[in-house]
Amino acid sequence: MVSVSQSQPQPQPRTQQLKKKMVDIDNDSLSDFLASAVDAAQKAGEIIRKGFYQTKHVEHKGQVDLVTETDKACEELIFNHLKQLYPTHKLIGEETTAACGTAELTDEPTWIVDPLDGTTNFVHGFPFVCVSIGLTIGKTPTIGVVYNPIINELFTGIRGKGAFLNGNPIKVSSETELMSSLLATEVGTKRDKETVDESTNRIKSLLFKVRSLRMSGSCALNLCGIACGRLDILFELGFGGPWDVAGGAVIVREAGGVVFDPSGADFDITSQRVAASNPFLKDALVDALRQMV
Repeated sequence: MVSVSQSQPQPQPRTQQLKKKMVDIDNDSLSDFLASAVDAAQKAGEIIRKGFYQTKHVEHKGQVDLVTETDKACEELIFNHLKQLYPTHKLIGEETTAACGTAELTDEPTWIVDPLDGTTNFVHGFPFVCVSIGLTIGKTPTIGVVYNPIINELFTGIRGKGAFLNGNPIKVSSETELMSSLLATEVGTKRDKETVDESTNRIKSLLFKVRSLRMSGSCALNLCGIACGRLDILFELGFGGPWDVAGGAVIVREAGGVVFDPSGADFDITSQRVAASNPFLKDALVDALRQMV
């Protein structure tokens, strides 16, 4: 059974060499990294926009988990773009890296890419799809770009520099009551009875404690919904990997929100567990999740 209270590994202390490396990455470099990620996301977005209105060639990664030729083409484009600009940086992507086993996240600058988050939405013509690109430095999410090319929304963030939607500053909601909150979650792609029962039981319990529930089909866009105040609270367990959250985590934090493990512990980008909210609702959400264990 999935437990929201399971303990999380503690982060390892950084070396002096790593600290010096991070100091050497100045604000101009971070701005350049963001611009490069935006350029890559917009180019991939063109592929998604064209493919959205065409017949899709779909493959199954699992019973309901899908991948299309568009996913693969977008990841190849993004990887090639970033490799040319930053040949020493590492790359982790959903369609290539994950297929060969999830790559280890190191302290080196690492681009973490979901070329098409919301593939099921894409296949069905539901317009909640996006490109998600995150850059970690010292395993810390530092740059975030999430782009929905169908409705033309570009979310961006740089650690310490704020979060933006189409160039305009955004911030999380100011809601303080759980009962008045809009919750986002997902049921995932596993369809075994135990997993489905756990998911539906959590949702049933939470529906008595929140105003309503949304499932957009995209973890990255759910996080951005928190960042711009459309959503108040979010939790997801067992999603695909760090590519689902690397970009959105930066954007939520820079919009004044908090990103954490559903148990209330520190967020671990590699754990396939995430929760997010405005600062006022974190404790109430954690308490509600703990009561379901």
